[in-house]
Amino acid sequence: MTSKRDKERSERTTSAGEEDEGLSQSTRRAKWIHSVDEHEDRPGQTLATRNHDVICRWAEERRANPATVSSTEHGGRAGVLRFDFPGFGGENLEEIEWDEWFKPFDERRLVFLYQEHKASGEPSNFFRLDHSNREDA
Repeated sequence: MTSKRDKERSERTTSAGEEDEGLSQSTRRAKWIHSVDEHEDRPGQTLATRNHDVICRWAEERRANPATVSSTEHGGRAGVLRFDFPGFGGENLEEIEWDEWFKPFDERRLVFLYQEHKASGEPSNFFRLDHSNREDA
């Protein structure tokens, strides 16, 4: 017999088993990726993950480094999380170590929303961080 609590949780869970309460429609519709062996079904598809290895590989394939927007840190932790892509400006970004990037990512229970390729098939640098209390993660 399913409890009321289990039923309420299942109504807040994406098809991939991720709790989606407060997440954006885009994130709820995205294909959830749980390992570096999983990929898009088609170019331009929106993907979502919380897996550190997947995020690192995506960034490394684009030669992007973990970064934070300068002067946004609080409590000794990185503030606004970004990636510094070579050749795309980044003057107001401060590169940080992966562990410094993932600490607030995990604490804020962020979701990495991204694309591997544009619909045209070209590699995509699109990403966004989503959170149930999203201001600008």
